[in-house]
Amino acid sequence: QVQLVDSGGGLVQAGGSLRLSCAASGRTFSVYVMAWFRQAPGKEREFVVAIDRRGGSTYYTDSVKGRFTISRDNAKNTVYLQMNSLKPEDTAVYYCAAGRVYCSGYGCYASPEKYDYWGQGTQVTVSS
Repeated sequence: QVQLVDSGGGLVQAGGSLRLSCAASGRTFSVYVMAWFRQAPGKEREFVVAIDRRGGSTYYTDSVKGRFTISRDNAKNTVYLQMNSLKPEDTAVYYCAAGRVYCSGYGCYASPEKYDYWGQGTQVTVSS
């Protein structure tokens, strides 16, 4: 069992930056693929980015490429999402997720069904 705690959200002006964190409980953090999803009001949850177990491979949705960066520190059981050049359309509740993902590639990592554990979410609001 893994518990995830998301933090770091807030209100920021367009063009600003935020850094989200997701702290995981347990001793097996390094066996999990970690990802961030987001859900805007009235919309379905969507994939944002994922990182493999060692942090060697990352997968980004097109809309955040070049602006967001995911990283992980397995010694601290934490995954981070650095968000720069934020836009109003980035406004959403952001959720981190952990899963023992046994497939590979973008389509696999972007599927929410591959993740077993979810954080409580942290609100990101970008004003224009």
